[in-house]
Amino acid sequence: MDRNKNKKSSWKKKLGITFLVILIIIIILAGCAVGFVMTKVNKVNHVEIAPEEIEINEGVDTGYRNIVLLGTDTRADTLDEGRSDCIIIASINEKTKEIKLTSVYRDSYLQIPGRSLDKVTHAYAYGGPALSMSTLNTNLDLDIKEFVAINFYVVMDVVDAVGGVNIEVDSAELQYINNYIDSINKEEGKSGKHVTTTGTQNLSGVQALAYARIRYTSGGDYKRTERMREVLMAVLNKAKKMNIGQLNKLADQILPSVNTNISSTEILSLIPQVASYNVVESIGWPYEVKGATINKVWYGVPVTLENSVIRLHKEVFGEEDYTPSDTVKNISNSIITKTGYR
Repeated sequence: MDRNKNKKSSWKKKLGITFLVILIIIIILAGCAVGFVMTKVNKVNHVEIAPEEIEINEGVDTGYRNIVLLGTDTRADTLDEGRSDCIIIASINEKTKEIKLTSVYRDSYLQIPGRSLDKVTHAYAYGGPALSMSTLNTNLDLDIKEFVAINFYVVMDVVDAVGGVNIEVDSAELQYINNYIDSINKEEGKSGKHVTTTGTQNLSGVQALAYARIRYTSGGDYKRTERMREVLMAVLNKAKKMNIGQLNKLADQILPSVNTNISSTEILSLIPQVASYNVVESIGWPYEVKGATINKVWYGVPVTLENSVIRLHKEVFGEEDYTPSDTVKNISNSIITKTGYR
């Protein structure tokens, strides 16, 4: 299946804004005293990851600053639990201030270092952000050394904090949203109400999270990724209209749920620069996917991994005649052997 349709201009800029949402909030607050801003930045959870914990294929140097953004699916306190249902690689050209975003589909069939071929989303559950970065690096010939992770469940609380979000629910989604609402109510001790009609309506936090988790309509998990972006953008649109006091409260709610190995000092140094950043491209990866059921589990198989990596390096990093590493070639051949897709 060709995933080029995921490059629709209708959400290119929106996704970029979503990536910067946390820093944008800080920037707005930056009109206050530096000490006050520092108290906000310090609410972010800093995670130490030793360089040797992150695997990078020999000789790989993209020339970009690559940061992976991970949206996790659990409220557990430890970073090593849950899966990364949202995976976005932000590739920053620090000379031109241009940002290219690559959404990696959670069900992509890749080699998890030290384990086996599996869904890329499971890397986070097996070894937290270090293993997620290592998996992306070794399968895509990248040099990611930094991550930002946020528990997607916090979106539920933030939606309530902004007074709900306006989302259009269609008939196919209505079939599933209430099952997710019931599940969230049970898991989180909430009392979210069912959605009873289609059309545009103001969804509460529970309802919005349930909407974002739907994956059984046409488009499957790829459509769910779009719903996640839609909810986040709706939150941002509400945040844009808030005053400083309201933004302060919102930042206090979001930032403690953020984990990163980027230091507070580095975040502060980025604040003056963020306004000049420009998102110039946003893509979905792998470009071509075929579904495969292995041991009764469905996977999205890149066809082929080697070709997908070559195209990625051409489109994102401008490498016209890119030759993948031996590691990528070996993984690609393993996927072909396992699935027969070439």
